[in-house]
Amino acid sequence: MVKNKATARLCRTFLVWCLSLSLPLSLIRRRLHLIPVSTTKNGVTSKNRKRIMPDPATEPPVMDPVYEALLYCNIPGVAERSMEGHAPHHFKLVSVHVFIRHGDRYPLYAIPKTKRPEIDCTLVANRKPYHSKLEAFVSHMSKGSGASFESPLHSLPLYSSHQLCEMGELTQTGVVQHLQNGQLLRDIYLKKHKLLPSDWAAEQLHLETTGKSRTLQSGLALLYGFLPDFDWKKVYFRHQPSALFCSGNCYCPLRNQYLEKEQRRQYLLRLNNRQLERTYEEMARIVDIPTKQLRAANPIDSLLCLFCHNVSFPCTKNGCITMDHFKVIKTHQIEDERERQEKKLYLGYALLGAHPILNQTVSRMQHTAEGRKEGLFTLYSAHDVTLAPILSALGLTGARFPRFAARLVFELWQDREKPREHSVRILYDGVDITFHTSFCQDHHRRSPKPMCPLENLVRFIKKDMFVALGGGSTNYYEACHREGF
Repeated sequence: MVKNKATARLCRTFLVWCLSLSLPLSLIRRRLHLIPVSTTKNGVTSKNRKRIMPDPATEPPVMDPVYEALLYCNIPGVAERSMEGHAPHHFKLVSVHVFIRHGDRYPLYAIPKTKRPEIDCTLVANRKPYHSKLEAFVSHMSKGSGASFESPLHSLPLYSSHQLCEMGELTQTGVVQHLQNGQLLRDIYLKKHKLLPSDWAAEQLHLETTGKSRTLQSGLALLYGFLPDFDWKKVYFRHQPSALFCSGNCYCPLRNQYLEKEQRRQYLLRLNNRQLERTYEEMARIVDIPTKQLRAANPIDSLLCLFCHNVSFPCTKNGCITMDHFKVIKTHQIEDERERQEKKLYLGYALLGAHPILNQTVSRMQHTAEGRKEGLFTLYSAHDVTLAPILSALGLTGARFPRFAARLVFELWQDREKPREHSVRILYDGVDITFHTSFCQDHHRRSPKPMCPLENLVRFIKKDMFVALGGGSTNYYEACHREGF
């Protein structure tokens, strides 16, 4: 029963939003009581499911695990407002570097003694979510069997085709998410800013992915949305063996020490959460396995997949896993994220983990600023464990954990009035976060330019990251091999 007009307006807004996502009415009814009650000054909510930095005017009044899970799912269907490509008229866009997390996928882990989720990974036009380029994408992928990719990428399928998804496989939702990303970036960077000429050359693209089918296919979906019907002879994906994209600089003992301490922190937090432990015990009883075995199966991974696809949680003769179980585990995840930022152990890991790829990115920017025309559009198709360290290393402690199909974009701009001057903008899921970074958070107070000098980013990567680590190191090798942590 709706108790007042403000709440009624909120309910109507939420209902319209859910219907725009084509969510079933049964799911809407189950979740309607979870909508936030905060309003704007006019009494109408303006909740944006794309938001990545908390906003007290539109966020739920208290942390809501279901709301956070919906953000994580990133269900296609809501028109996205994006700030990519925004700059004063006298600035020229000269290069773009895009980091993405793969799109929606099937679980990596199965809950023991439960039936695998029946999710279809074929790409078909009569199933939602849908994109107008989906059939053309499948057709184009079917012509790419002879594509020249770095080994072992050439052995991976170019699109999903299993009626029952395999573990970790990209779903149709994941493909649509990145077709949308690519089309959005095409409208901004190609149609508006002419970043690439119509007869673009292979060397003007730089494409990298890990060796998972879900990252290769996500990269191809974004690339197809960005460059429809691209010439396969001009496209070359390089393979990154490490999810950190550290190329030949992956050996870093101190980074591993930070990671071990961070994992210890996670373990202690879980150990002290009695509600979480009781929840695991209840779920283990339902599926009739030891609690330790259930915990090791990382059940939140399967439950999030079921939640995002509106599939019922598992039931056995002993009962059903419920939304209450899900909310307890998701709440712990969010609390873990919060403590992770506060304890700073992860920051040490992030600075060392992200340095190689950030150093590579800034070097490419410097080459472009010098007038080189290679790598005008760079795409790294990656994982949550790729983007999360980069966000932390940049000082973006308020940013949400990377959702499915998250994108982090670095833009390089040239001042036409002062051609030797270059600036950068950094955007996360379409939101300009440049002035939230540790190296540029105060610059806008001293300059009218809505972006950050390239020199600030260069200084941060080449020097300030090591200062933040302490110990007197002046380069990556010294920092990685420092004694006495």
